[in-house]
Amino acid sequence: MSLIEPSTIPPISLNTNAPFRPRPANDFHAAGLNATVVEGLILKFLLVSGNASGRRIADELGLPFGPFPEFLRHLKNQQILTYTNDASANDYYYALTDSGRARARNFFEECAYVGTAPVPFDVYVDSVESQTITAEQPKMADLRRAFSDLLLNEEMFQTLGSAINSGRGMFIYGFAGNGKTSIAERITRCFGSTIWIPRVISVDGQILKLYDPATHEAIRPRGGGLLRSDDQDDRWIEIMRPTLIAGGELTMDNLEIRYNAETKISEAPLQMKSNNGTFLIDDFGRQRMPPMELLNRWIIPLEKRYDFLTLASGKKIRVPFDQLILFSTNLEPKHLVDEAFLRRIPYKVNVTDPTEPMFRQMFEVFGPRLGFKSIDQDAITYLINTHYRAVNRPFRACQPRDLLLQVKNHCVFNELPIELTHEYLDIAVGNYFTVM
Repeated sequence: MSLIEPSTIPPISLNTNAPFRPRPANDFHAAGLNATVVEGLILKFLLVSGNASGRRIADELGLPFGPFPEFLRHLKNQQILTYTNDASANDYYYALTDSGRARARNFFEECAYVGTAPVPFDVYVDSVESQTITAEQPKMADLRRAFSDLLLNEEMFQTLGSAINSGRGMFIYGFAGNGKTSIAERITRCFGSTIWIPRVISVDGQILKLYDPATHEAIRPRGGGLLRSDDQDDRWIEIMRPTLIAGGELTMDNLEIRYNAETKISEAPLQMKSNNGTFLIDDFGRQRMPPMELLNRWIIPLEKRYDFLTLASGKKIRVPFDQLILFSTNLEPKHLVDEAFLRRIPYKVNVTDPTEPMFRQMFEVFGPRLGFKSIDQDAITYLINTHYRAVNRPFRACQPRDLLLQVKNHCVFNELPIELTHEYLDIAVGNYFTVM
């Protein structure tokens, strides 16, 4: 098994005929918004920006312009807003009056959020069900495309295919360096489709941020202005099915709603951000929390496919738990958890050491990409006989790439031709395996 540079990965065809697509609402009520929420978002935006046209205000809130002229006129009649200039297409520029600024500050004290209008929580729940990962059924061709930059044997393809189609939990275990994390990172590609998620959710009067640019891959930017497209609700964003990765830094707090007492804004937990996608717990067993504590937290979600989260108000809400949970570990699963939990994670995938033919093939694959004009198989034979068989050292999938990089760096530094020789391999092995 070997990782090839990302530039070699073929593009994934996007599902442009997805069954779920958020359509814009004709008025605020149809969008699930009341007048107070809309007014607060408008006034806070103007307090930050100074002045803006009605169309820019609508774009900022991610809503159609249609209901805004009348609503803004109503705020002007209440002496909360004032006109500052004419704008195109029967529009005006607006600014806050003194009383409007005071009112905007009061809204800020209640919640400092400024931006896209929220989507009602029940609408979000319906969207997760409409885009559930369990409805996806990747076939062998999808797997081969997704894993085209890894060397996998046919047995591994068969095992992974069944596990991925289940849409349920999976343990990926084996020795370090054999590509467990690389496999887990590519599993979401098998589904090859996009989903829509709200940028922000309104739940029980609180703002909950869901879209995270650090973990979600957006497909296209929002529309805006006179030429904006009105065939979608801009409070939503189209993303690739998410793949979230949490390693040893994972704590129980990451799995709960995080509330900022200063801004009065909440942020969704990791498992909620990964809905309709994949959530990888990397290096499982080495988190700050004991493995059983994590699995005790998820015993009901793994079985029922829904979770319970607590808002800042203390109210509990039922949230979809719709993702493929992956546990990647160097340890045997049975040494980490008991039989009851293993039953709830039905697939266990053992990522074994590469065979010698696969090990040799990895050098052939990586060599040209790292600047080697050719790979001398006699040198590889010397490497295997001298530094593997003679010392009973097992093959690992990461080693061909790492050793080639060692040789390349040595040649570049010493202004030598980039090539494999016995001498260069001895130097690379001396550096790489000194404490291994």
